Amino acid sequence: MTNIYNNILQSKDDNEKLLAILLDPDKIDLENVVTLIEKINQSPATHIFIGGSIVENNLIDKLILKIQQNCDLPIVLFPGNPSQISDQADAILFLSLISGRNSDFLIEHQVNAVPILKQTNLEVISTGYILIESGTETAVERVSQTKPLAKNNPEYILQTAQAGEMLGAKLIYLEAGSGADCPVSKEIIKLVSKNIEIPLLVGGGIIDLQGIQNAYGSGADLVVIGTAFENDIDFFNK
Repeated sequence: MTNIYNNILQSKDDNEKLLAILLDPDKIDLENVVTLIEKINQSPATHIFIGGSIVENNLIDKLILKIQQNCDLPIVLFPGNPSQISDQADAILFLSLISGRNSDFLIEHQVNAVPILKQTNLEVISTGYILIESGTETAVERVSQTKPLAKNNPEYILQTAQAGEMLGAKLIYLEAGSGADCPVSKEIIKLVSKNIEIPLLVGGGIIDLQGIQNAYGSGADLVVIGTAFENDIDFFNK
């Protein structure tokens, strides 16, 4: 697998928009995973993200191996904690929840993950993770015990993204949360996109093609689709 982060950078330079499908191992039936992968292969997806706020089963390795047998897309871990690390993947978003002040999700989980990551060949991509108010309490909010940033304070959201960039993050991820009532607004995406240099990822609450196009048109370099695809594997055929 080539350097995933460099490919994201190159796509940003070329104004080539990327799309990741996020799979939560707790919501995947391995017996039906081949059909799921066929739908991914027919979609415009450029990456597969794997992870969730809470992953209670031990199927991540098996899921990744099954995907690799049937799909050539890069597989990137999107972990909620160190227990979700698998050396079978290609890369990991090394997330720091910079919108919250819970030290476990700012740095403690990352510290605990280091000995595990040192035993793998995963490409580690540091990512500033920003949870934004979306109209409902999301799994990220419950698990991290942090409050999302208020959507009516875009300047503070921008400052948080810029702080992440200054701290050395390679990516900024604006997240409304899984199953959010509404996605990150076009205005917030546009403001952040215009004022950071690193690639911008956007996810949560995007339920249709128009939502994807809105995010792209506002400056997102990579859009993440999770719940909408989980609920309807024919999402991209419509």
